[in-house]
Amino acid sequence: MPEVIVDPSRPRWDGDGARPIRVTVWEPPGDGPHPVVLLSHGTGGRVSDLAWLAEPLAADGILVAGVDHHGNTAAEPAYLPEGFALVWERPRDLSFLLGHLLATRGDVDAGRVGVAGFSLGGYTAMALLGARIDPYVATAVLTGEAPLPPLPEFPDLIASLHERAPVPELLAHARDGSVSLRDDRVRGAFAIAPSIGPLVETASLGEITAPLMLWWGDADDNAVPADNARRYLDAVPTASGRSLGPEVGHYEFLGASADPHRARDRVAADATAFFAGLFAAGDGRMGA
Repeated sequence: MPEVIVDPSRPRWDGDGARPIRVTVWEPPGDGPHPVVLLSHGTGGRVSDLAWLAEPLAADGILVAGVDHHGNTAAEPAYLPEGFALVWERPRDLSFLLGHLLATRGDVDAGRVGVAGFSLGGYTAMALLGARIDPYVATAVLTGEAPLPPLPEFPDLIASLHERAPVPELLAHARDGSVSLRDDRVRGAFAIAPSIGPLVETASLGEITAPLMLWWGDADDNAVPADNARRYLDAVPTASGRSLGPEVGHYEFLGASADPHRARDRVAADATAFFAGLFAAGDGRMGA
């Protein structure tokens, strides 16, 4: 069952109090110490959408801990514009969760930590390796100067955000969101159909030193590969990547969706191999 922990350093957006972090853990067999993979869902989704990935990782001996990101998840009663716009709060959720796991569990191996994510969760994973939001692009998007393509889950996002926050506050958010959220405890990332490539600063991608594996489908018209997965692949020196083929789209990676090309099975098998290799290596961070 999910557990809700709170980060007292950040507020919740739908009332008073601290930011809630709703956590689901897939427990591996045995006593440990276990390696850890942090897991991040796509925008508007929930981490249970990625059970198809978490379950084989857990069966392979990895403790998998995923977050339903506040304001950006169907696990809460309502979507919140801040949850969709202030995407940099997502990697902070994962770093906070990792600290919580290390402080409260005796079966976690702090030297073997990875991260995985789908769609916006792919950006979330890469942010922990050092990918940064471009402050100029973020400012233009939050203020409405740069039109944002309508999100299926929140088509009036920017208008709703402006009803809740004045422009000076949005500018402060943009500055806050452009800092590095790299977490040196994380040794590598696995990103599936990652999104928001145009919002990420190219120079920051070139500075990533940890292993990154990318998977995508060439029929993805949500996170178009040329602007997203292939851009990340070209810009990150340590990245490897594979397409699942010309007929695979975006939503085959959601557990409740049809998967006629067995995309999820193929990606789960590769993720298991990727993290096995990462955690077996003497040092998963390259060039650090």
